[in-house]
Amino acid sequence: MNFERLKEKNPDIPFYPVTDAAFQTYGRIITSYPLEEVLAVMEKKDIPESGNKYTASDPDLMDTEFASLMTSHFYAGIPSQVGYCNGTTDRLNALEYHKCSELDIAVTDLVLLLSDVRLIRSNQLSSDQVTAFYVPRGTAVELYATTLHFAPCRVSPEGFKSIIVLTAGTNEPLASLPEAVTLEDRLIWMKNKWLIAHPDSIPASKGAYAGIQGENLQIQI
Repeated sequence: MNFERLKEKNPDIPFYPVTDAAFQTYGRIITSYPLEEVLAVMEKKDIPESGNKYTASDPDLMDTEFASLMTSHFYAGIPSQVGYCNGTTDRLNALEYHKCSELDIAVTDLVLLLSDVRLIRSNQLSSDQVTAFYVPRGTAVELYATTLHFAPCRVSPEGFKSIIVLTAGTNEPLASLPEAVTLEDRLIWMKNKWLIAHPDSIPASKGAYAGIQGENLQIQI
C-alpha cells in the first residue's frame, strides 16, 4: 500500500513519508552502507503467522560485510549486533529507547510509530504525541537515542520484515530488574532497553511500566 493511501486510511494520526523534514527530529536516512547481502539473507527469514519474531543477533546477518561495517564504522569500534524483527503487528503497544542509536532497514514497506523521550513526564506519555512514518523497502534509517520506537507496523496483510542493528547485548534479558533509584529506573526492561507500555498491551500484561495514555494506536490498512 502506498503512502497516500495509508495516510487517507489513518486520518487521526500524524503521518509522513520518512523523507519528510518531520523525520529529522527522530533520525536520518542512511545511504552509505551496502545492503544487498543482508537483504538477500532476509529473503530466507519467514514472517510469523501472528505476532512478531525478534532475533537480536542473527548468525546469518552477522556473517556479512555489513555487520563488520556496523562495528567498525557505524558504532566506531563498539561491538554491534545485527538481527531482525518480522511480524504482523499493526498497533503501537509500547515505546522503548536505548542509550545508543538504532539502525533499522525496511526489508518490506513498513510504518514506524515514533515519539521523543524528552516528552515523557513522570514516566507518562500521551499516544497523541506519536507520529507515524512510512518507510519504503530498501530504506535504512538511523533512529537517534532520544527517539521512542517499538516494533514496526505492517502495511499489507502479509506483514513486514526489518533488520535491526544495535550495540551488542542490547535487548538481552536481565538476570533481574534493578531496584529503582531514579524515576527512569522504573522503565528498565532489558539490557540497554527502557520501555513504556500501553495498558492494553502484552508488555504491560508481563509487568512493563504502563505509562502510555490514550488510544493504543492502530495502523489501518
